[in-house]
Amino acid sequence: MTEPFDLTALVLDTLAKSDVAPIDLAVVGHTNTGKTSLLRTLLRDPNFGEVADRPGTTRHVESAQLLIGDGTPVLTLRDTPGLEDSMAVLDYLERLVKPDERPDGPERIRRFLDSPEGAHRFEQEARVLSTVLTCHAALYVIDVRDPILAKHKDELSLLTACGRPILPILNFTRSPYSQAHAWRESLARLGLHITVDFDTVAPALDGETQLIDRLSTLLEGQADTLQRLKQDLAEQHQHRRQDAARLVAELLLDAAALRLPCESDKHAQYAVTQTLRERTRKREQQCVQALLKLYHFNRSTFPDHVLPLEGERWGMDLFHPLALKAFGIQLGKGMATGAVAGATIDAMTGGLSLGAATLIGAAAGGLWQGTNQWGKRLMGRLAGHLEITIDDPVLDLLALRQLALIRALEQRGHAALTPIDPGTLLKPTEPISAPVETTDKAPADPGVSTIGKNTLPDGLRALLHEARSQPQWSSLGVDPLPDTRREQHVKRIASILTKALS
Repeated sequence: MTEPFDLTALVLDTLAKSDVAPIDLAVVGHTNTGKTSLLRTLLRDPNFGEVADRPGTTRHVESAQLLIGDGTPVLTLRDTPGLEDSMAVLDYLERLVKPDERPDGPERIRRFLDSPEGAHRFEQEARVLSTVLTCHAALYVIDVRDPILAKHKDELSLLTACGRPILPILNFTRSPYSQAHAWRESLARLGLHITVDFDTVAPALDGETQLIDRLSTLLEGQADTLQRLKQDLAEQHQHRRQDAARLVAELLLDAAALRLPCESDKHAQYAVTQTLRERTRKREQQCVQALLKLYHFNRSTFPDHVLPLEGERWGMDLFHPLALKAFGIQLGKGMATGAVAGATIDAMTGGLSLGAATLIGAAAGGLWQGTNQWGKRLMGRLAGHLEITIDDPVLDLLALRQLALIRALEQRGHAALTPIDPGTLLKPTEPISAPVETTDKAPADPGVSTIGKNTLPDGLRALLHEARSQPQWSSLGVDPLPDTRREQHVKRIASILTKALS
């Protein structure tokens, strides 16, 4: 029976959620220091406002709210124009005060806002100061690559006159030209001892947490609300990581379980191998696009890279021997043959848990009557058919590349304008141009890849080998079938990947 609608409970719940007003923060600073970039990263919205390498990009006040999981707004962030002529404003403020008056900072700012110059000549500075007056605090964004000049001290004099707490945000701290230490010393001399490092292009994983902790110190009365936000951000981060791990787990299972039957002649093998490669490449790109969407990035963040090698992605094709050699993945015999590099020609019984000889003997004796997947594959083997599967080293590289992309997205600010360079995601253990063995000489343990500095998570390869015996699990295969065991296997792979990302 449907529960009766409780209007009273709904009203009380709504009132409880709206009981605490959002914390209002003004994002201020000199022109072109990264104010809009800060908001983009905090909001995880690469389309908020306009970011450009020229002064005066933001000409008016824009605002956005930061919500927690239940939809409650906890922060209102207000992007403001850059302060451009603070020295002239300070001089004008002095003329607004009579010799016998001693108005406090906020009163002086209000006089300025009511003056003719505040509405005309200093209109941009007036917008900033009026916004700060109405907010709980101001985030003063500093480009620490800039030298410390008198204009910065004038800006801070104006802002402190508003009577609101100011938290300096040190931006671009990862730049080799950073003068963060000098900035901290200068800010301390002005009485601003609490600062936070927050590089809007490449923020630290705990950057948001540090920012919230510093705000909690400045806004003691809002500490509970900020702690709710801090907890919610941590939960969102964990959920994104788990969802990302699942996307990669599904990709790896699809690739590992993929088996395409083919005839035994070389032309057929080549054609089927090309089909296998192309299906895998497209599936990898689907995963990449899903990860970009999950982390709220545009496709331009990591565009397709089409280079001279046919179907090439990530700066080097997934199936090209150079790609594997470059990242310390030892090539097995199947990889070194060249014609089917990245694929393995396998008997149709390959990967089954029972001995192939036993199965073949049973079928020849008429004991095998099934028409299921094993039966079809076994009869194909007796007819001389083969299967093409993805080689283990390619699965290794596929896993490593996706994990590297997730890490890159987690450490990327939404204000970054330069696309991710595929060549920076994994650290090669050898030069890309290193020669590749093209003979039939195999390593001591063919088929087992050795990862150098780029290490696979423990237990991952065993789960992928187990998936090889279930071709019906692959959505890329000839005859995919629904199977509850597939979902369980995806969860097991995702769990290992999540731990690897932690």
